[in-house]
Amino acid sequence: RGAVFIVGVDPISLGVLTPPADYGADIVCGDVQPLGTHMQCRGSLSGFMAFRDEEVYVAECPLIMYSIVETEREEEFAFAEVLAERTSYGLRDKGKDWVGTASGLWTIGAAVYLALMGPQGMREIGEVIIQKCHYAMQVLSELKGIKTLFSGPPFKEFVVNFDESGRSVSEINMELLDRGIFGGKDITQEFPELGQSSLYCVTEIHTREDIERLVSALKEVLP
Repeated sequence: RGAVFIVGVDPISLGVLTPPADYGADIVCGDVQPLGTHMQCRGSLSGFMAFRDEEVYVAECPLIMYSIVETEREEEFAFAEVLAERTSYGLRDKGKDWVGTASGLWTIGAAVYLALMGPQGMREIGEVIIQKCHYAMQVLSELKGIKTLFSGPPFKEFVVNFDESGRSVSEINMELLDRGIFGGKDITQEFPELGQSSLYCVTEIHTREDIERLVSALKEVLP
């Protein structure tokens, strides 16, 4: 019906999930923070945007954009700025671009990460995350008073419910914090229909020992 199909993605997931373009996405966007950078005080954040190679999208791109171009030498390529006239360099205050130097530095870091990982590395890290999520869900659901919600395959995040424990998420998180552990994000206000539930996250940086430490702490916290 003429709508633009926009998909927001975690770039790490694309090593194991179908690329959005394959199911009809017009624009794909997300954050590059998962690509080898570390969270800092208001830093380490940069975004990406991909779109169909069509003029209607390219002309509206809000960023300085570079592309591979052919040179006079056969089979030799270079990088050049694309449609600079649409940016503030050409249109001044009417330009469509917004570019920050700090964001550009994180983009370089993400590009290096992707180059080092390669397609196989991205697939392997996606598989590792899925495996660790399944393991964490399994061992947590075995604890008395805890159950995991939703049956779909998780990627990084999953919902843990504490209704049967008789404790609130905020109480549990405070006691976990006393043990040096950040509990899951309390989602009782956003999704009251889910009861006393929190959103837990497991990624490639978490070890089996980390997960088992969480389990041991919850055994102490829950009656």
